[in-house]
Amino acid sequence: FYHLLGITYDAPLSTIKAAYHKALLVSHPDKRSFSSVIPPVDVDIALLKEAYTTLSNASSRAAYHNILRNSRVKASTEPRPAQVISLEDFEEAEEGVWTHACRCGGTYKIIEEDMDAGRHLVGCESCSEVVWVGYELANDEHHDTNGTGD
Repeated sequence: FYHLLGITYDAPLSTIKAAYHKALLVSHPDKRSFSSVIPPVDVDIALLKEAYTTLSNASSRAAYHNILRNSRVKASTEPRPAQVISLEDFEEAEEGVWTHACRCGGTYKIIEEDMDAGRHLVGCESCSEVVWVGYELANDEHHDTNGTGD
């Protein structure tokens, strides 16, 4: 996404937004002049939007950084996620079960046990698409209200 928008990894939100708008204008056929010496750019607008959406949201950007870091550390044999989705975007279907609609009409489902085990990759129940679900595990020490560690 950083390469697509032409920005650095530490770019602030204002730079991300400006680069996104510039990329949209450069790739838009109605915004280009016929006398332009710059050749037309063939860019997937949906991919530009996904890059902007991911990088402009702090939790999605952190999740994306984790994916980049993990992919550099080792070559993964796991399926490549189509996108990063925050657990906040999922609906709690029942106690300990969260779901999110897939673009095919199917459902992604993640359960509490998956999260406890640190699993982030979730497959659609209807198609082969896989997403990476971003979440943080709660620390049980915060629930100790009497100071005894119980």
